[in-house]
Amino acid sequence: MKFRLPLRLDNIRLRNKMLIVYFFCVLFPIVLTNVVFYQATTNNVREQRIQDISRALEQVRNEFRAEVDAAIRVSDVFVSDYILNDILEKEYEGPVEYVEAYDSYFRKVLNSYTPMYTSMQNIKIYLDNPTMMHSGAIGRLTSEVRESDWYRELEEVVGSTPVLLRTVREHVIQPSERIRDTFVIVRRMNQFRFLGQNKWEKIIKIEIRPQAIEQVFSNLNLPGYLYLLDESGQVQYTTNPEIDWKRKTVYYHELAKPVDAIEFETDYRSAVYLNGWKLIGVIPEEEVLREVRESRDFILWLALINLIFSTTIIYWVTRSMNVRLVNILRHMKKVKNQQFVPIETPETLDEIGQLQNEFNRMTMQIKRLIHDVYIADIRQKSLEIERRKAQFNALQSQINPHFLFNSLEAIRMRSLIKNETETAQIIHKMAKLLRSSLTWTRDMIRVEEELEFIDCFLEIQKYRFGERLTYRIEVDPEARDQLIPKMVFLPFVENASIHGIEPMKGGGEIDIAIRCLEADLEFSIRDNGVGMRPEQVQRIYGYLENETEELGERIGVQNVLYRLRMLYGDRIRLFIDSAPGRGTHIRITLPMRRETAGTEEV
Repeated sequence: MKFRLPLRLDNIRLRNKMLIVYFFCVLFPIVLTNVVFYQATTNNVREQRIQDISRALEQVRNEFRAEVDAAIRVSDVFVSDYILNDILEKEYEGPVEYVEAYDSYFRKVLNSYTPMYTSMQNIKIYLDNPTMMHSGAIGRLTSEVRESDWYRELEEVVGSTPVLLRTVREHVIQPSERIRDTFVIVRRMNQFRFLGQNKWEKIIKIEIRPQAIEQVFSNLNLPGYLYLLDESGQVQYTTNPEIDWKRKTVYYHELAKPVDAIEFETDYRSAVYLNGWKLIGVIPEEEVLREVRESRDFILWLALINLIFSTTIIYWVTRSMNVRLVNILRHMKKVKNQQFVPIETPETLDEIGQLQNEFNRMTMQIKRLIHDVYIADIRQKSLEIERRKAQFNALQSQINPHFLFNSLEAIRMRSLIKNETETAQIIHKMAKLLRSSLTWTRDMIRVEEELEFIDCFLEIQKYRFGERLTYRIEVDPEARDQLIPKMVFLPFVENASIHGIEPMKGGGEIDIAIRCLEADLEFSIRDNGVGMRPEQVQRIYGYLENETEELGERIGVQNVLYRLRMLYGDRIRLFIDSAPGRGTHIRITLPMRRETAGTEEV
């Protein structure tokens, strides 16, 4: 008797085929191996993971204490320095005598410790000796200082015991920047009161750099959060960005914790100044069990046992699909070569059979639509090109008011302040810029002409700022005849002057360089102004990536970058290096174009 399969697989739905594969080749082997695996390894790996996290938490605790101990060791030197205390106790007859004492010893003491401990950003001694001058390292105990939080905290401490607390950093003027993000060590300098060196009240205050503390707490490479608590349970530091611990008083017991989180706790029992402080790590349970789920190597041995049984079933199921899928793929390759040939095979009832029928209908429909859609697409592309041209012309006209407003405002403010008639020369340069910007007969000009615009603008700013502004321009001789879009470098010079140098009380410098680099022209501008925040830098990079439909009111740099992208596409390269407080460096690289005998040579 001939054996026949009870079912023809070609007529079984694909979902049912997958169920067969799932039950016989996936479900049974995985259930069997996982039961054995989890029973044998879960508890051991979980305990090991908990120990690793606890050790990492202790490392963070020790590193934080090391930062605090370094500041306390420095304060010990100042408190126990008899010569320094004698200088602070002495009453000086005049500033000259004080400066001599300051330079002879006190300055050397400061300079010897500041470079050694990079985690400390400010060392200052407050005292009420009226004969000493207020300087960077010496401060007076004014009524405002006595009302500060760190002074009130120190009043509760007896002797010269150091106190660790969090307060506002020194020299912060803006109210928006007065955030309590800095750890400080404060203590009284009354070590030599038995020798008569206690006439004046003396307090030393050492600030620990917030970046050093942030680096310590970022060493724990886990997705959870760390909480540093004082003896009252108040959060003194946390890596949780949702908690505003710098401006508000936050207690740990008031925080909402994830339901599946595990808490790890360690304290500072051995340090007097950290008595009662705790370090708590809140780690998701999933992180603790992550290695449990990743440590399944030996499950492969169990899978091999099931492989022999499952291979026969998988082969039986997949062969039914493979033959017809290969046939469909072969016809799809014909479609790729524009051969729209339908599949000529008997119809079947499963999903592959339906796919074959839909492929035949799709092939015929593509063949009919390709001619209709192709012509409409050509028309749409033509309209898009015309729209781009109109938008490009509109962008050119938008640059002029933006630049002229800043230039005329510079002349007006200078004239009002000086109240003089010596502005004839600068007005002449302004008129030259005005004529050039209003007469836009050519979009491409020589670098030499663009340098004339830049020189006029910088002379106007020089007239406005006086000695506060200095600039240098270096241009390769072969770069002067290169063609560039009109007024493409000038907005960057304007930004460096107005937004970079103008906010600086002491003024600054602007360095401009234009060089030829093989087939490219490089424009570089560097200033030592206020710099830009990271989000501002990213926004400028975004002008080269995003489609710009509405430019808004402030269009200088955005307009220029959009014009460059429309002219050069991906061949333009932009580099920005800037950070608050250390200036801005911008470098733009364009394809080189040279004007020869009335034509452009690329």
